[in-house]
Amino acid sequence: MFHRCFLTAAGLAIAFFAAPASTAPLQEGVDTAFDQIASAAADAGLAPVVAIDHARLADAEGVEMPPARVQIFSDPAVNTTLLAQDIRAGLDLPFRALAYAGADAVQVVYTSADFLKHRYGLQDAEALAAFDAALAPALDGLDGVKPMPVPTQGLAADYGILALQSRHDVPETVARLRAIVAAQSDTVWFGEVDFAAEAAALGIDLPPAVLLLFGGPAPGGVAMAKFPSIGVDAFCQKLFVHAAPEGGSVVLFNSIVALAELHYGASAPPHAMLDERLAATFAKALE
Repeated sequence: MFHRCFLTAAGLAIAFFAAPASTAPLQEGVDTAFDQIASAAADAGLAPVVAIDHARLADAEGVEMPPARVQIFSDPAVNTTLLAQDIRAGLDLPFRALAYAGADAVQVVYTSADFLKHRYGLQDAEALAAFDAALAPALDGLDGVKPMPVPTQGLAADYGILALQSRHDVPETVARLRAIVAAQSDTVWFGEVDFAAEAAALGIDLPPAVLLLFGGPAPGGVAMAKFPSIGVDAFCQKLFVHAAPEGGSVVLFNSIVALAELHYGASAPPHAMLDERLAATFAKALE
């Protein structure tokens, strides 16, 4: 029997399920690493944003995949400093860490400052060092697991970033995207991060910028079945909406094909199908 509970408060969405018995040993290891990261992040003062149990969500939809749990947590001051350099970096903020079952052991993968540097051309060494320094305590002390950064070999500026233009302002664009995501029968909404509001609370002005977080447990599970580490980048799905200088908004999201090739050197047909579905769905919302 599976037991599910969703808790949503102040942008926090957490899914809990009972573990399938057949994957209990690996699942236990993933759960332990996940809990250690969550505890260490809290001790370091990092704010939880969302935690998602990919495999158990997928299993509840009849899709098998390796145990995998991702968590996103935040430091608004770190976010704001990087966004002031390039607002588009919001697609890869806040901090992300994924615990998952590799071929023969539990692994942890995370997004590093080096990833941000390569993908967005960020040059502020002090701000990038502050990102890694703030994240480090959450990844220290894992029992028998060495955290590894997302690969950056082959990562160039704007790699795998898909963009759509919206004639609507950020609030209207966000509302339209939320509505069309909610209309998908196989999709779960996880929350959002208002980066401009975070910055304003620190006394800093940023252009309107909102990160939307959602996912499809069944299609996501299929896409991650042989590519579990892409759960740190591609799942949950991230839509980043920011104001365009010339008016309207820009919507950024990740190509799942590109991220699979970055992590594994290959992709699969479900990745391309999801890319096409997402692009068509978001474009429709912006009409």
